[in-house]
Amino acid sequence: MKGKATSFDIAHYAGVSQSTVSRALRNSPLVNEETRRRVHEVAKQLNYKVDKNASNLRTQQSSTLALLLFEDPTSDESQINPFFLAMLGSITRACAKEGYDLLVSFQSSSSDWQADYEDSHRADGLILLGYGDYLDYQPKFKTLIDQHTKFVCWGASVDNRPDLTVSCDNYGGGKLAAEHLLATGRTDCAFIGDASDHSPEFFARYQGFKDAFLAKGVALNERKMANAISTEESGYHATRSLIANNIRFNSLFAASDLIAIGAIRALKEAKIKVPDDVHVVGFDNIAVASFVNPPLTTVQQDTTLAGQMLVDNLLKLIRGEDVKNTLLPPRLIIRGSSV
Repeated sequence: MKGKATSFDIAHYAGVSQSTVSRALRNSPLVNEETRRRVHEVAKQLNYKVDKNASNLRTQQSSTLALLLFEDPTSDESQINPFFLAMLGSITRACAKEGYDLLVSFQSSSSDWQADYEDSHRADGLILLGYGDYLDYQPKFKTLIDQHTKFVCWGASVDNRPDLTVSCDNYGGGKLAAEHLLATGRTDCAFIGDASDHSPEFFARYQGFKDAFLAKGVALNERKMANAISTEESGYHATRSLIANNIRFNSLFAASDLIAIGAIRALKEAKIKVPDDVHVVGFDNIAVASFVNPPLTTVQQDTTLAGQMLVDNLLKLIRGEDVKNTLLPPRLIIRGSSV
C-alpha cells in the first residue's frame, strides 16, 4: 500500500463499513467483540494511527482527562499527600491504555477548577484527588453535578452517588485494625484522627474500629481520642497531648500512616517503646511505612487498582454506561510496630 493508511482501507480489508471501523477503534459497545478485534488487527497490520485532531472535531471531545490534585499540608513544599502520588502512576498508565491524554494540575482549595477545565472543554472529564475539609467542598461538588460535568473522585461518597466515587472500604479497614489489636491482647487503645463529618473517611475507619471492639465487649474511652489531620506533625502533637495529660494506653490506631509516623516519634520522645509498650497501627500503606523504625503495621489501600478504577469509571460515565465497581477491599499489612 502506498501512502498513509486510512479508515477506509481498514474497512476494505476487514470487510466492514467505515463507520463500523470508527466505532471499533473507539471501542464502542455497539460493535461486537469479534468485529472489534478484527478491526484492531487490520489497523495494526496497516500501521494505522488515529488522527486525534480530526476525531476530536467530529466527536466534540478532547480525548483528554484532567487529574486535579488538591493541596494538602505537608512537611515539605510539595503540598501533595504521598498517598496520592502513589496513585498518579496508575492513573497515567490507565489513560495511556485507553488512548487518552492526561492533564495533571495542582489546585489550591480556593480555585474555581470546574470553570477552568470542564467549562472550557479542555478535558472530557475530571478526576479529583483530595479535597481537605469535606463539608467545605460540598458546594463545589453540587456545582459539578448541576452542570452535568463528568467527574469521579477518590474518597467519601458525593451526594449519595456511588458512581461518582471510588474508595476503600474504610469501615472494613477499621475493623481489620481492631481485630489485629484484639488478637494481640492490646485492648486499651487510643485513636488519633478526625472522627467527624469533616473527614468522613477517617470517621468510617473509627466507626469500624469501635464496632469491632464493641463486638468483643470492649468500649473505647473517648478521653483516649485526639483530633488530627493527615500529617506527621499533627499526629505528633496529638499524641504528645495525650501523654502530657497522663492518659495511658497500650495500643494506638492512627487514621493514616502519616499520623501514625508522627505518633511513633512522640512516643519515642516520651521513652515509650513501640511495640513493647504500645502497639501502633496506621492506614494507607504509603511507601515510607515499611522504612520507619519500627516498620509500620497498616491497612493497605490498593492505589494501583484505585487509579485503574478511577479512569475506567470516568470513561464509562463519559460514554453513558453504568458504573458498578466503586469500593476496594482493604488488606492488613502486619509489621514490627504491632508484634
